[in-house]
Amino acid sequence: MNIIKITLLSLSMAANFGLCSVTAMAAETTASSSVGVSETISHLEKALVEIAKSDFNTAQVHLKAARTSGEKITGNETIVKQAGALVIQGQIKAKLGDIKAASEELNKAISLYKSL
Repeated sequence: MNIIKITLLSLSMAANFGLCSVTAMAAETTASSSVGVSETISHLEKALVEIAKSDFNTAQVHLKAARTSGEKITGNETIVKQAGALVIQGQIKAKLGDIKAASEELNKAISLYKSL
């Protein structure tokens, strides 16, 4: 009888621990995704400021950081891919010195990231 009680107790404890760890991991993923979105938006806004000043070298640094943090974002994959493509297009246009087009692309990317 004691063996049955001990077995049932250890099985229930193992199941409880498994459920708690899955819940904690899901909460951690959501928190890291929101941090990634805000970090990406921050870098894009800093890049926009630098592009407006025609400081394209500093803007490129922020755009690279935005692309790196954007790769860590989870959520709607379609929106994340579209926003990433817009950041790449903005980066290309900033390298070419096209302030207006780069700003438009990056503003579109920011609005997509904010929708997440």
